[in-house]
Amino acid sequence: MSKRYRFTLILVIVAVCAVFLYPTVKWYFLTPRQDKQLALGSREQIKNLASRAAIDDLQNLIKAAQQNAVVPDNISYIIKEAKRINKIEKGPSPAQWDAQAVLSIFTDRKEVLQAIENYHRDKIFALKNLQKSAVQLGLDLSGGLSIVLQADLKSYEEKLGRTMNDDDRSTAMAQALEVLNGRIDRFGLTEPVIRRQGADQIYVEIPGTADPERINDIIMGKGSLAFQIVDNDAYSTFINHYNSNPDTTFDKEGNLTDPSIIPGDCVVRGVYKKDRYGLDEFTGWTVIKKEIGLDGNHIKAANVERDNIDGRPEVNFQLDSEGGEIFYKLTSSNIGQQLATVLDNKVRSQATIQSAIRDSGRLTGFSAEESANIAMILRSAALPVELEVINQQSIGAALGADTIMRGLYALIGGLGAVLVFLLVFYHLSGINAVVAQILNIYIMFSILSAFNFTLTLPSIAGFILTIGMAVDANVIIFERMKEELRLKKGRKASVDAGFDKAFWAIMDSNITTFIAALFLSQLGSGPIQGFAVSLAIGVFSSVFTALFVSRLMFDFDTDVLHAKRVSIGWGVKS
Repeated sequence: MSKRYRFTLILVIVAVCAVFLYPTVKWYFLTPRQDKQLALGSREQIKNLASRAAIDDLQNLIKAAQQNAVVPDNISYIIKEAKRINKIEKGPSPAQWDAQAVLSIFTDRKEVLQAIENYHRDKIFALKNLQKSAVQLGLDLSGGLSIVLQADLKSYEEKLGRTMNDDDRSTAMAQALEVLNGRIDRFGLTEPVIRRQGADQIYVEIPGTADPERINDIIMGKGSLAFQIVDNDAYSTFINHYNSNPDTTFDKEGNLTDPSIIPGDCVVRGVYKKDRYGLDEFTGWTVIKKEIGLDGNHIKAANVERDNIDGRPEVNFQLDSEGGEIFYKLTSSNIGQQLATVLDNKVRSQATIQSAIRDSGRLTGFSAEESANIAMILRSAALPVELEVINQQSIGAALGADTIMRGLYALIGGLGAVLVFLLVFYHLSGINAVVAQILNIYIMFSILSAFNFTLTLPSIAGFILTIGMAVDANVIIFERMKEELRLKKGRKASVDAGFDKAFWAIMDSNITTFIAALFLSQLGSGPIQGFAVSLAIGVFSSVFTALFVSRLMFDFDTDVLHAKRVSIGWGVKS
């Protein structure tokens, strides 16, 4: 490969790494602290904040309009929205886009309030997406969520139809731990701590600034999915009673004050959909049969696809043989009836059964993110025993900001010591190695950012170790070049021989290191995996920079700058 192509390839890699690293740099160094706090809030907090900010901005806009003033600078964004609406409606443009002109574009105050709230919501969610794209800090560096889950063993006994012994309880808890591990791994929540606590509790630590609502969807909900028939006649009776007695139909616990309103084999459930903030929004009531038509445990595969007509996401699922027979009997005997999809006792969708269905089906009416979460839960199997959150709290970093600084100092100190060693022992040739080392660190952190890996203290240790190991390749190459120079060979011949003869020695050592890192990542867990991943990344980047980048710099000096000698250490003449 010619020098031009090699140089172009390096530039492309540097540019791609810059793109990968940008979200991390922007989040940690260019985003103000107050904006970070907004992005790390729950969706409920974001909704309340956007609503309050929208009301304040609207009041300021109305006040400016009453005074025939221009739009205040802090809400000038509304001018862009007003121009967009005016362009769609093909209305005449005002001579000046002052506050009064902006308000006149909107149909009413509710519409302008909605536009302002959308602006604040989108701004905060953009920050939240930026945070998700950046490198995450582990529990030992940034804290996280601490959750205690209580297993409902009594309900599990009722499902089994018998009293469980100690072995049964241990098996159920072990299966729950396995499913939770699988869910967290599949959802990209890295390096969690999940362990059994007592006889019927599970303790979970999620590092970093995890979204509480997302955790609810993944591990904190019961994960129960069922298909149940809607009783339209019972619903009509219920809704008539509810419309006449909205304040006395339910008690404080949400139970019917008069259960005789509906048949004994039915139950009232709320119907929910996701609002603009991704929160469950109550839309009404329905009445379904208590008997579960099909339990979600019979689902053996699930994936998200797009509808061919409207492009909306849908969850397609496959049933096992037993579930297929149950579903076929259910749907064939209830054609024309509505089938409710009930997730964690909330009705998510209702669809009319058009024909008998045997071994597959689909769930619609969900957002893309919610569809992905539901499909992931179904693929990772339903929990054998229902879990209930009894305690959830945010915890601080175990070692705090001081540890982060110590880790950075160790990284910078190790890198500095290596660079001084290279410059002292290998003179000008050491500059090539220094550049390669800096690029090595740059590529490693870029890959870390690209794949949203979690940075922990063991990960930092892996990077520091990689810095020291990366020197080995340069030392081997330089010493081989010294041997060639001692044989009175010229610069080009010495450089070519140094890299060629050192190639397999470098590859052998790094391949064995990578194999060790691979085994650690597969067999280890938690901090061990973090160390192994950072070590594996470092192996790849150090080999590339030592054999590819450093070689190009030597060739550039030889062929372009026409250098005749090699400054590579004491007592070596070239």
